[in-house]
Amino acid sequence: MSAVSPTIVRIGAHSVFGRRRGILLFLLPLVLVGLAVLVRALVGEDLRSTEDTLYGLGLAVVVPLVALLATTGVLAPEIDDGSISYLLAKPISRHTIVASKLLVAWACVLVFGALPMLVAGLVLLLGQPEVGFAFAVGSLAGGLAYCSLFALLSVMTRHAVVIGLLYLLLWEGLLGGLLDGVRWLSVTRWAAAITEQVAGQVTLVDDLGFTYAVVATVVVVVLGGWLTGRRLQAFNLTGDE
Repeated sequence: MSAVSPTIVRIGAHSVFGRRRGILLFLLPLVLVGLAVLVRALVGEDLRSTEDTLYGLGLAVVVPLVALLATTGVLAPEIDDGSISYLLAKPISRHTIVASKLLVAWACVLVFGALPMLVAGLVLLLGQPEVGFAFAVGSLAGGLAYCSLFALLSVMTRHAVVIGLLYLLLWEGLLGGLLDGVRWLSVTRWAAAITEQVAGQVTLVDDLGFTYAVVATVVVVVLGGWLTGRRLQAFNLTGDE
């Protein structure tokens, strides 16, 4: 059996872009690139300003929000209105359903997160394109992990968007800035460590190894997707919504 269902992918894409949240997916990268243009006009090509803009707005805000909007958009609406039951009644592996849904979310992260980061990086620091490329790679890695986390959240609660926002605000944002140890359990900091390694000339997070960041990201992506499939199996057996 195929790991991905084209039909479910199409349904997932329609769920994301057929609702108003799809508009935000277009607005977020426009804000990022627009701010990059403004910063470039005000300060010129400056590595420090590029780091602050792409990390503070891109990695910490735009990419997580894109992942949250896209992932909850492909799963939460069907669970909320009960239509997921029709899909679960089909002879399709629950993990195939999850993989197909996540594929849509990952594509959104690539198009609305990673690629705009590359564009913003080139706008800010055209003379050093490897910096923009590095942020794009870090954004993609962090976005994949966020999608798996938010997919699991979507099948565990009807309030995935609210809880996801609180998680980003409190854990990744507030506590991440106050408590140094949070970096070991922070997707944004893992993405920053990957960005540092790829760029080789930026400093975003202290004392967080590249290998740890990659392994932690892979674990969250794989484990989050697997647990989401397991939760869907329980949903089907118990009728729990």
